[in-house]
Amino acid sequence: MHYYLEDRVIKEGEYIVEFNATVRKTAKEFHLGKSTVHKDVTTLLKNIDYELYKKVKAVLKKNLLERHIRGGLATKNKYLAKKQ
Repeated sequence: MHYYLEDRVIKEGEYIVEFNATVRKTAKEFHLGKSTVHKDVTTLLKNIDYELYKKVKAVLKKNLLERHIRGGLATKNKYLAKKQ
C-alpha cells in the first residue's frame, strides 16, 4: 500500500474519533466520496492501525444508533423554518 494512502486513512480515522464525525462529514472535510471514506475506515484502517480502527468503529456504531434521531430533528427544523 502506498504511504500517502496510509497517511490519508489514518488522518480520516483520527478526524472521526476527534470530532465524533459521521462518514458524510468526514468525506466533505477531506473532499472524498462517502463510499471511499467508509471503505478506508472499515477495511483499510483495520490493517494499518488496529487500535484506531476500534475507536472509529465505536464512533460509527454510535452514529448508526443515533441517525434516526438526527434525521427527525432535521425534518423538524426544516418545517419550523418553512413556518416562519
